[in-house]
Amino acid sequence: MSDPTTQVVASTGRRFLPLMTAIAIAVVMFVFGSLRYEHFGSPATLSNILAGYAFVGIAAVGMTLAIISGGIDLSVGSMVAFTSILIATLVQKGLHPLAAAAIALAAGSALGGMMGAIIHVFRLPSFIVTLAGMFAIRALGFLVREQSLGIQHEFYSWTSRHATLTLGGGAAIPLRTMIFLAALLTGMLIARSTAFGRNVYAIGGSARNARLMGVNVGATTIGVFALSGFCSALGGFAFTLYRRAGDPAAVVGLELEVIAAVVIGGTLLSGGVGGLAGTLIGVIIVGLIRTIIDFEGSLNAAWTSIATGMLLLAFVGLQQLLATMMSRRARDRRM
Repeated sequence: MSDPTTQVVASTGRRFLPLMTAIAIAVVMFVFGSLRYEHFGSPATLSNILAGYAFVGIAAVGMTLAIISGGIDLSVGSMVAFTSILIATLVQKGLHPLAAAAIALAAGSALGGMMGAIIHVFRLPSFIVTLAGMFAIRALGFLVREQSLGIQHEFYSWTSRHATLTLGGGAAIPLRTMIFLAALLTGMLIARSTAFGRNVYAIGGSARNARLMGVNVGATTIGVFALSGFCSALGGFAFTLYRRAGDPAAVVGLELEVIAAVVIGGTLLSGGVGGLAGTLIGVIIVGLIRTIIDFEGSLNAAWTSIATGMLLLAFVGLQQLLATMMSRRARDRRM
């Protein structure tokens, strides 16, 4: 029979080993790129990754909480595309971009909450419900407008001139990066410092045990997916800041990139374990893969997906190995 200290060490390893591995990989990739390519090691590289992947990271904030709760949200890519074209269309009709963004955020939250309600009421797997949502929300985007639409508004010109923090070494933090970092910090506070966040971890560990502890599983599930929809819609707004356009056909497959960033960052697909600090590292790793391939020049862009997929498979394998080790220790304690 194992002693309590061994149990604590095993539990800690299961929680932090994937995160520590992700940090190590990010450091190795950055050092490799710095040694191999000129200017890769400058602060501008990291700031460009955060700016280019801001909408991915924002969507990943909501996805992290969804996966921690034991679910998954496959609709995030469609939500980004839908809200981007919704914002572009509303701006074209004369609405201020911030008012259009507020409407998009409300729509994203409502659609996410609706999927959460269906998951809870009908006890359906989140994979199936959000897969249906992925197709339905993408279709909604095409109903708003069938083609991409550029955004011509002084607000977007103003943000590029005045809402960008310039740092040394050619690094800059545009508004979309600020939104990403603000969403990340807010998500951390929600996850670790609120009753809602504790409930998310509880139902991810065991929904049955959470009910016995008095957790309102239904309200928490609806809240998680409403929050994921909100984050995806916020990602849609960040996408319009990045592209200055809305596009119902954009970011196809984004949900897989978001899931990869979350899992590579140490959040377990089985739920109950993970955090947003790891998600930030995961987003940086996905960005570093693309950046290294861009610097190499001779490699096909498809290698980005190949490398991301291989890393994702490796991290899922690591998670499974840790889970198996924990199960064996649990059996040993019962013997």
